[in-house]
Amino acid sequence: MIWWLLVLVLFSSFLLFTAVFQLIFLSDKRMKNRLKKYLDQNEKKGFNPKKFNMLVQMQLTTSKIKSNVLSKDKNTKLETNLNRAGVPLKPEEYVLLQWMSTAMCGGLLYIIAGNVIFIVIGNIIGFLVPGWYIKKKERKRVNKFNEALPDMISTIVGALRAGFSFPQALKTVVDESQSPIKEEIETVLREMQYGGSMEESLQGLYERMPSEDLDLMIQAILIQRQVGGNLATVLESIVDTIRDRTKIQRQIRTLTAQGRLSGIVIGLLPIILSFVLYIIEPEYIGTLFTHPIGMGLIAFGVFSGSVGFILIRKMTTIEV
Repeated sequence: MIWWLLVLVLFSSFLLFTAVFQLIFLSDKRMKNRLKKYLDQNEKKGFNPKKFNMLVQMQLTTSKIKSNVLSKDKNTKLETNLNRAGVPLKPEEYVLLQWMSTAMCGGLLYIIAGNVIFIVIGNIIGFLVPGWYIKKKERKRVNKFNEALPDMISTIVGALRAGFSFPQALKTVVDESQSPIKEEIETVLREMQYGGSMEESLQGLYERMPSEDLDLMIQAILIQRQVGGNLATVLESIVDTIRDRTKIQRQIRTLTAQGRLSGIVIGLLPIILSFVLYIIEPEYIGTLFTHPIGMGLIAFGVFSGSVGFILIRKMTTIEV
């Protein structure tokens, strides 16, 4: 009976969180669609001032978060990270999501464990989860970009050999590629059409996609524009270099997979085991959180586990 009640509480909390998230973060899109609809019409038939005022209040709330919580540097950095991850959120919306996640995780852990200390643990987890998700999405998107980069350069080489200019070659890439290559190259072309130079547009691409292989391609293009030469031949040699590096990196990841998995197990096993034991028998492990010796052992275990995890990560990280 208790487990069914717990499942219902978790499911209800998830539905509430999803509803609030959609109501807040889709408000900007809804407001733009509604404004466009009413501006295109000559008559304002069917206009509901109450709903429109509610959307405006939501936008004012996110604007206050941007002005009072986010500094200019932090806002720029957070916006860059969101763009790299491909997440359609504004910085102020991400901060609001982080607050909601913090409150939700703290409340859920308190309901499950029934101990006040788990509110703090849940708040920390809820605060870190959105950042972890953004970092994960960013790494995944950058890796996907790197995997498609050799094919993109090969397309550019083929277009250049066919007599196209470099912007026309980029347009060919947009027509033949998929996300995220398609989206990023479209942004580059749009910046060039709006008056930006090729150097600035390519540097902006590198800021959005911090890839060493992409930096190698950009530097080759910029040098060729200054000193001249056959750009297709230069890019063709870069493609071969990138493919060889990718092959070596995959071999290294295969050989170090066991060590990286060991580091993950060392880092997560004590936390998961302690949490399970606390749920099964709170009095058995509760002494660790109340007695001074127990708290000292926890601090020592966290320190030693962190050191072991960091050392294993350092040993299994090989730069190519």
